[in-house]
Amino acid sequence: MTHPSNNPTSLISTSRRKLILGASALPLVGSGSLTWAQAAGTSLKISHQFPGGTIDKGDFRDRLCRKFAVEVEKRSNGAMKFDIYPGSSLMKTNAQFGAIRKGALDITLFPLPYAGGEIVEANIGLMPALVTSYEQAAKWKTAEVGRMLSKILEDKGVVILSWIWQAGGVASRNKALINPDDAKGMKIRGGSREFDMMLKAAGASVLSLPSNEIYAAMQTGAMDAAFTSSTSFISFKLEEIAKSFTSAQNKSYWFMLEPLLMSKKIFDALPKEQRDLLMAVGADLEAFGTAAAIQDDKEAAAIYAQAGAKVYELDDATIAKWKEIASKTAWKDFAERNATCAAMMKAAQSLA
Repeated sequence: MTHPSNNPTSLISTSRRKLILGASALPLVGSGSLTWAQAAGTSLKISHQFPGGTIDKGDFRDRLCRKFAVEVEKRSNGAMKFDIYPGSSLMKTNAQFGAIRKGALDITLFPLPYAGGEIVEANIGLMPALVTSYEQAAKWKTAEVGRMLSKILEDKGVVILSWIWQAGGVASRNKALINPDDAKGMKIRGGSREFDMMLKAAGASVLSLPSNEIYAAMQTGAMDAAFTSSTSFISFKLEEIAKSFTSAQNKSYWFMLEPLLMSKKIFDALPKEQRDLLMAVGADLEAFGTAAAIQDDKEAAAIYAQAGAKVYELDDATIAKWKEIASKTAWKDFAERNATCAAMMKAAQSLA
C-alpha cells in the first residue's frame, strides 16, 4: 500500500478522472493483464475524518480502511492500490459525501446521517432508539430496509462497500445526561437532525457539528454535552474535559451507520472482477468492525472512569423513555417526509 501525499491540492485531476472513467474499456485477460490502475499509474484515494494510525493500532475505522486497502491489493496481486487520508487531511469532513457522489473522491468511511442534507433518507442511519443492539443492526444489510437504503444511495451515485454500525453514549462537561429530564436547559450535540429533534423535545438546545470538532466546542463551553460513538470518545480524547459519561457498553439508543462508501461513478468504471473484489473484502471486514466497536464500548467506559469521570450505564426502562419521545418526534417527522422514508421506517421497526 502506498503512502498518501499530504498535499490537498493533489485531490483529483480532470485528466485522472478521464483515465479512470475510460478504464473499463481496458482488456482483462487474466491476472497478467493491465487494469486501469496499472495503466493510469495511480491509486484509489480513501478519505475519512478520524485520527490516523497503523493497521494494528489506533481508531478502528482508520484501521479498517488500512486493512481494506492491504487486502484488496493482496487479492488483486498488486493491480489495485490505495492512498489513505485520515483526519480530513484530503478534504473537509462534510465535503466528502458530495465528492463521492460526483466522482471527485473514490472512497470514504463516512457517518451516513452527515449526508442527510443531500439525501433525506440517509438520516435513518442515526434514528434515536430505532436500533438498540448490534444484533438488530446486523440484520439491516440483507433486510428490506437495507436493500431500500442501498438502492437509494446507488441512485444518488454511492455504493456501500462495508456496513459498519457503532453504538454511542454521551459525555458531559458537568451534569450527567441519562434520562430525558436531564437534557432540560443543556446545549447538546446529538449527531443527526432526528436525534436533535428528540433532544429538543426533551428540553435541550442543540448544536450540529462533526465529531472531530466536539472537543473544541466542549472545551470553550459552547456545548455542555455531546453524543458520539464510543470510538470517537476515545480517539478525540474527550475524557480530558468530561466530568460525566453515559456509556454504551450495556445498552444504547444511539446507533450510527458509518459505512465504507465508494463513488458509483468510479466503481462502475472498474472491471467486474475488481468490483466483486471490493465488495467481497468490504463484507469480510464487517465482522472486524462490529467486534472493534463492541470492544470500544467497553474501553471507553474504562478510560473515562480512569480519567475521573462519573460513568453511568443505561437500562431498558431508560431507553424506553427516550424511545417514547423519539417515536412521537423524530420517527414521525422522518416518516412524513416522503413515501420512501415512511416505508423505510416501517421496515426498520419490523427488525426490533
